[in-house]
Amino acid sequence: MTDVRFIKGHGTQNDFVVLPDADGDLELTAQRVRALCDRGRGLGADGVLRVVRTGASGVSAPDLDPDLWFMDYRNADGSAVEMCGNGVRVFAHYLVESGLVSPGEFAIGTRSGPKQVRVDVDGIVTVDMGAVRIGAPSTAVVGGRAFDGVAVDVGNPHLACVLGSADDQAEPRAEVLSGLDLTVPPTYDSGVFPAGVNVEFIVPIEENLARMRVHERGVGETRSCGTGTVAAVAAVLRSTGRSTGRVLVDTLGGRLTVTIGHDDSQLAGPAVLVAEGRLDALWWQQAGLD
Repeated sequence: MTDVRFIKGHGTQNDFVVLPDADGDLELTAQRVRALCDRGRGLGADGVLRVVRTGASGVSAPDLDPDLWFMDYRNADGSAVEMCGNGVRVFAHYLVESGLVSPGEFAIGTRSGPKQVRVDVDGIVTVDMGAVRIGAPSTAVVGGRAFDGVAVDVGNPHLACVLGSADDQAEPRAEVLSGLDLTVPPTYDSGVFPAGVNVEFIVPIEENLARMRVHERGVGETRSCGTGTVAAVAAVLRSTGRSTGRVLVDTLGGRLTVTIGHDDSQLAGPAVLVAEGRLDALWWQQAGLD
């Protein structure tokens, strides 16, 4: 076989390997995804974005045009995931930079349905994330300490834990946030989240500014999480009696802007393409055997 082309990119330092595969020819196994994302033996990434036409993706998506570009997203552990907000931005930026679509507004297919995106000339990509659904209260435990949170559905499951409010002293809560050990997955109620969950910890700094850390299922702590940022804002708004609003969120990898309406939400932030190259054919073959 020939070498496999790849592109490396990130959205607020949530990084991805992009694999162009328009006709669905690549055999992208869980083993290969894990090898690609391994920072010691592969390229290193939080996930893989396969760029494929919906009709060639092998994913059952009857509500999508078969010619639509489909974001086949896989977590670092090889699992297929419904949606990734930072991944969509990188995916959209790649489509424009490679000439596959024209700049401006267009749709991308995902496992959670079509997503409208807008790619601006300044590199900011805005994604229509759809409706945000607040669920039941629940709890995450880190280092033996329980944090109250709420279930949030952003096309994938989240448990968003707000640490106090903007009226409290921000610095002590920020110290709690920075001191969390997220090298170990937070424990949670598997009855509420049978398919696993992304867990966010949020500190409101001002009325429309918050700080966040996140542990993603199948990955671990990441520098940023797009859907997690939307879930965090929904939880912050709820904690202050609001259901809509615009909040800036500072993640470890940079700042994102989230706007939540009555029946929709938008995520805006940068997307960067870092490098491109080719994976050695022998490495690709052997990675599929691990």
